[in-house]
Amino acid sequence: MVTDICVVVPTIRNHECLREYCQNARDHGFDLDRLFFVLVTEDFCDTEAMERMLDDEGVAGAVFDGTAREAWFNENGVSEYGHLVPEASHAQTSFGLLYLWANEFEYGVFIDDDTLPHADVDFFGTHMENLAYEGEIERVRSDERWVNVLYQNEDDHGLYPRGYPYAAMDESVETDATYVDDVVASQGLWTNVPDLDAVRILMDGDLQGQAQTRTAASDFGEDFVAAEGNYLTVCSMNLAFRREVVPAFYQLPMDDNEWDVGRFDDIWSGLFLKRAADLLDKQIYNGGPLCEHNKAPRSTFSDLTNEVHGLELNEHVWEVVDDVGDDASSYTEAFDAMGQALAEGDFSDWENGAFLNHCGEYMLDWLDCLAELEGPQPDRIPAAADD
Repeated sequence: MVTDICVVVPTIRNHECLREYCQNARDHGFDLDRLFFVLVTEDFCDTEAMERMLDDEGVAGAVFDGTAREAWFNENGVSEYGHLVPEASHAQTSFGLLYLWANEFEYGVFIDDDTLPHADVDFFGTHMENLAYEGEIERVRSDERWVNVLYQNEDDHGLYPRGYPYAAMDESVETDATYVDDVVASQGLWTNVPDLDAVRILMDGDLQGQAQTRTAASDFGEDFVAAEGNYLTVCSMNLAFRREVVPAFYQLPMDDNEWDVGRFDDIWSGLFLKRAADLLDKQIYNGGPLCEHNKAPRSTFSDLTNEVHGLELNEHVWEVVDDVGDDASSYTEAFDAMGQALAEGDFSDWENGAFLNHCGEYMLDWLDCLAELEGPQPDRIPAAADD
């Protein structure tokens, strides 16, 4: 069996969660030989324990702390692009995308270390089935051009996920059936702790960074896609995707920036991916496989500090990218158009608007870095990368 799936796990706390994902694969007959685990961590973490865990589970993989990432950039001739991956940030998942790209994996999977698979569902198998899906599926749209991925039981729980614009709330939702035949990303949703921003967590009455309102499997119905021209939040805690989307899926440089903007890396990358997918007639599949999100208690106000500097920008980023790329015929062209719009735009009317210029410059660097890495590279074989 070819090792064709790169599983990217940003972790500083609970790498042991991967044991349950491996056991889930065994229980459901999914071939673990298809998986290569890339653990993205920090120099202060116990990388040897992570390597032992991979050995114990009998799976291929590699562990990259800050020192190892720097060495990888140097070894691959792209040291000038090391700034693309911020230190101590969830956006380090971008390193996993670069590793996937350089080693020519066909698929990627993002897993957060505070999640667990549902035992009764084939986690990896379901994601792969979603990516291969052809047929009818529910299509969702709203009069605000935004789809709440928690819309199916919104009347009961009233939840909107992290990154959903406040101006797009109280939307009118319409659904119908559509035929899809080119799924490029599979977003699995989550039970237990919902993925909310700090403002919404405070409104829910929780000071521990979680939520008083929890989600269960019964809150989710049929799988669905967001209609063309409608946007949605994309959370990277439980996500699979095809290699082809990597040029338009950069996880932006959050946390380690002079504006102190954080927590929007996967949200904004999801906007770029949805815009590119619409331009290229591709689809993002949403629903199963569900994962159990066990977010550790932490100060809600700490999350608010990280998010508040980007809240106004989040209301408008989608409008900027929605206006560009109409002539794009590839992910690279679509992302280039979005990157240029952000790099060159005047956003001085918005708080921290210059951060969008910063992001645009990094997006263009991202494409340059991928161009340096792409092409036949026979010395970069996934099975040999476990060193």
